[in-house]
Amino acid sequence: MLNANEKEELLRLAKSSSMREDMRYLSAHRHNPVIVDGKVSMDRLLDFLNGFNEFINHEPKPFKPMLDRDMRL
Repeated sequence: MLNANEKEELLRLAKSSSMREDMRYLSAHRHNPVIVDGKVSMDRLLDFLNGFNEFINHEPKPFKPMLDRDMRL
């Protein structure tokens, strides 16, 4: 729940023409670095995912076989 000050701030921002113009500019100039000529570039996607995993220091978990004997759907 928002308190009264937070609601007032959001309403003030919603009425701001400069904020709306900034959001329009960002929307018009954004791009997806993974998409090339309207199609997903797997090379770029894999480079991004590898870099992201390095950034978050992700280490794969060791494989453990399932030990369940009675598996029902």
